[in-house]
Amino acid sequence: MNSIDSLPLFPLSLVLYPNEPLSLHIFEERYKELTAYCLEHEVPFGIVRVDDEEWADVGTTARIDRVVKRYEDGRSDIVVRGEERFRIQTVRDDQSTYYTADVTLLEDEESEVDLDLKERVITQHMKLLELAGRTVRPDLYEGVEHLSFVLAQNGALDGAQKQELLEFTSENERIRYLIQHFEAVIPRIEEQEGVQRRIRSNGHFKDFPPEEV
Repeated sequence: MNSIDSLPLFPLSLVLYPNEPLSLHIFEERYKELTAYCLEHEVPFGIVRVDDEEWADVGTTARIDRVVKRYEDGRSDIVVRGEERFRIQTVRDDQSTYYTADVTLLEDEESEVDLDLKERVITQHMKLLELAGRTVRPDLYEGVEHLSFVLAQNGALDGAQKQELLEFTSENERIRYLIQHFEAVIPRIEEQEGVQRRIRSNGHFKDFPPEEV
C-alpha cells in the first residue's frame, strides 16, 4: 500500500473528492507557508474534514492547479483539484507552522461496476437536478472514472454523508449509498415543491402573498 510521509494538512469544514475542483482563499500565515511550500516543491497537500474540532480519518490530496490572484499582504486565491484519498496514520504539529501527517493512500477494491445500478443512480440524479432547477447535462456522466464522486458533488448530501461516502472502498457500495439517499430525498423535495405550488396559487394565504408580475 502506498504511503506519504509528512503530507502538509489543510483541515477544512468540507469534503473534497478526487478530481473535484475547489477554490480557496489563503489568508492565514501557516497556510500561506503551506501553499508556498507546495508550489515550490510541486507536491500536493491534504484536505481533511474537521467537524466540531474532530478530525476525519480519511481525506483527499489536493494539488494546486493555479494561483488566481496574489495580494500585496501575502494572501492569495488558488484553485486546487482533488487527487487521491488517504487515511491518516499520525498527525504532527511540531515540524512546521501547519499540521503534517503520515498517511496511507486509500484504494478501491477491484470490482466491476454494476451497470443496472449505474443507470438507476444517473436517472435519480437527473431527476434531482431537474427539481433543483439545474441544467441536466448527459455528458456529466460520460467517461468519468468514479461516477459516485461526480454525483456526490451535487447530490444534496450533508457534510457527514459526504465524508461517509468518501470512505467507502467500492464504487458499487458508493452508488448503492447514493441510490438510498436519492430514494429518501427526492420525494421530500417533490412534496415541498407541491406545497410551494399550492401556496403560490392561493392569493389569500397571508404569509405567502402572490408574486408580483
